[in-house]
Amino acid sequence: MNLSIVIPLLNEEESIKELHDWIVSVMQSNNFLYEILFIDDGSTDNSWEIISQLAKKNPNVRGIHFLTNFGKSQALHAGFNTVKGDVIITMDADLQDNPEEIPELYNLIVKENYDLVSGWKKKRYDSIISKNLPSKLFNWAAQKTSGVKLHDFNCGLKAYRKNVVKTIEVSGEMHRYIPVLAKNAGFSNIGEKVVQHQARKYGKTKFGMERFINGFLDLITIWFVSKFGRRPMHLFGALGVLMFIIGFGFSLYLGIDKLFIHKEGRLITDRPQFFIALFSMVIGTQFFLAGFLGEIILRSKQNKANYTIDKTLNT
Repeated sequence: MNLSIVIPLLNEEESIKELHDWIVSVMQSNNFLYEILFIDDGSTDNSWEIISQLAKKNPNVRGIHFLTNFGKSQALHAGFNTVKGDVIITMDADLQDNPEEIPELYNLIVKENYDLVSGWKKKRYDSIISKNLPSKLFNWAAQKTSGVKLHDFNCGLKAYRKNVVKTIEVSGEMHRYIPVLAKNAGFSNIGEKVVQHQARKYGKTKFGMERFINGFLDLITIWFVSKFGRRPMHLFGALGVLMFIIGFGFSLYLGIDKLFIHKEGRLITDRPQFFIALFSMVIGTQFFLAGFLGEIILRSKQNKANYTIDKTLNT
């Protein structure tokens, strides 16, 4: 099978059939062997009924139905677990992604040997204040933090080599950072293609301004895991040593002051420096122990090591 097209959706009953017919037209004109996988993320309208009708008419259509809304990341994860195609295309169901882009994305994976190609909606038809400006800020921060040079991390139209989606795990709200997850898993050949963005034809967006707040929080998470996930002692150990040195410095100062300068002064325990020293040394010890325990946990899980095998022989 050449292509698996994964489409997560929530309450998109108006656009599903039109999108299906458009994709089928592109697939037939390019003689692709394909499957279309709709993931209904707990829709409350007639989306699942429409998907069921399409599956009866077209054997290349499959569907997954969630009982409730779990989010786009979980929908993509479920889709990635079941796809069969050599190249996987993800796109949104709101008709803002153009299926005519699929053949070129496919060729970039197959002929140019990219592991992942992300769409870039260079010209957008969204609101400047509510989407365009926050999106530019978000993408700039994601570039600087992750080191992945993409202009549009949140574009739903992407193409993947099959072993990429079978290796990464998309959870929480990490669908925005799939290119970063792929890079961390060892897939470094990541490209970008300018794609056509279309104005929403039906309904309204399912995401509000909170997605940017959540996106930045997820960005901090993925930066932390990427940088220190495999070496926690480098962070916690360094913080622990720093705090312990601060505490030890205050303790040394208090001891010298009491023994040689203010011998008859107030008790050490009555001075604020004593509590700073005590707090710093206790926190420093805890930081160091956290890093040490993290290293032990990582080594105990080495039989489930987080690496990607490129090739094997005589397996």
